[in-house]
Amino acid sequence: MRALRRLLADHRDFRLLVSAGLVSMTGDWLFGVGLTYLVYSITGSTLASGAMVLASVMPSILLGSLAGVMVDRWDRRTTMIVTNLLQVVGLVPLLFVHDAGTIWIVYVVGVYQGIVEQFFGPAEQAMVPQLVPEEQLLGANGLNSQIRNAARLVGAAAGGIIAAQAGLRGLAVVDAASFVIAAALLAAIRFRPAARAPEDADSLAEHASPGALARLFAEWRDGLAVCARSLPLRVVLIYVAITSVGEGTMGTLFAPFVRDVLHGSGSAYGFIVGIQAIGGIVGGLYVASAGERWSAYALFGFGALAFGAVDLALFLYPLALSGIAPALICMLIVGVPGACAMAGLMTTFQTGTTDRFRGRVWGAITAVQGCALLVGVGVASWLGGAIGIVPVIAVQGAAPVVGGLMVLVALRGTAARDVHPDEDVLMPETEALPSG
Repeated sequence: MRALRRLLADHRDFRLLVSAGLVSMTGDWLFGVGLTYLVYSITGSTLASGAMVLASVMPSILLGSLAGVMVDRWDRRTTMIVTNLLQVVGLVPLLFVHDAGTIWIVYVVGVYQGIVEQFFGPAEQAMVPQLVPEEQLLGANGLNSQIRNAARLVGAAAGGIIAAQAGLRGLAVVDAASFVIAAALLAAIRFRPAARAPEDADSLAEHASPGALARLFAEWRDGLAVCARSLPLRVVLIYVAITSVGEGTMGTLFAPFVRDVLHGSGSAYGFIVGIQAIGGIVGGLYVASAGERWSAYALFGFGALAFGAVDLALFLYPLALSGIAPALICMLIVGVPGACAMAGLMTTFQTGTTDRFRGRVWGAITAVQGCALLVGVGVASWLGGAIGIVPVIAVQGAAPVVGGLMVLVALRGTAARDVHPDEDVLMPETEALPSG
């Protein structure tokens, strides 16, 4: 706890960043859960609900990587403020949704919000290493994980209540208020990036490409080159691809798993989903306060292994036991290693490149994640009915196990180079140092 208090006490701008994240993400969860409920209530169609998922995922696939290029050109603080305000504007059309005939507005808003989010995510993740020293990055990412789970716990519960009591307009107003508050907190951040030296302002690829569009794609290729030359970043991308297939599978089959395999009610489903956030808060608190005892790679790999093992227990126990109590226990526990793995992954990403390329690299990670999620959804939709729910959803547990083993084997005996934001270098894998 002392490390956590020191982290928050010593870094005012980081406190503002995580506070803005807590407010904004609570609004996101509140809005997402409530909107899914209302879309189904208005249309009575599961296809309509599935279209909402597609509308939210497609922008990350089509735009995520290129959005990261633009974020690397812009001031991250300003980018986050503007994207929050643009999100407010994007919610206004929801005030005109009245029935199934106007439900198309919801999809347009979903795509718009997804597009804007592609610029916020890379800016936020790239800014964390600018606000805390590298030796405190793991703790900072652990706290971010804790914040995300707290937002999920509060927002998911509030979303259903507000949707039932105030409808779509109420959801839009509350979510808009969360974006305004987040923008105000971000505006209070004092940090300003140092101006780049003239020779660092443009990449070599930019000098070779006269047109604006050509420069955009040249910078995009620069970001891919960073991923290709850095062993830790390649591992992160492969891990995200593997585990996102599992996440897509779970997102498609978890409700049928609770209903048809565990024989649980709708309220039981909501409770099982929400309780994972409690474990995530505990895990985030541990990383933030004591995570410095671990290397980022070890926390990443062992956290993923434990996460996958608990998930496998969750999906396979119905073969021998009945009832939902074991599911509740597993979902409570799995949040702890999940938070550890995420903190390790984020730190590996942040130290695996320089500030100049972080937006592009995070954009590439986001695009890979979106593509893999769609693969998981397709596989689950096709095979779930053909071979049964349990064998297919077990992929969600097997994926982190495979990914965690890959992390531990591939990054064993390596340590990220001390990369500073003002260094304009790539980190080839040959620069990895033995841990001793």
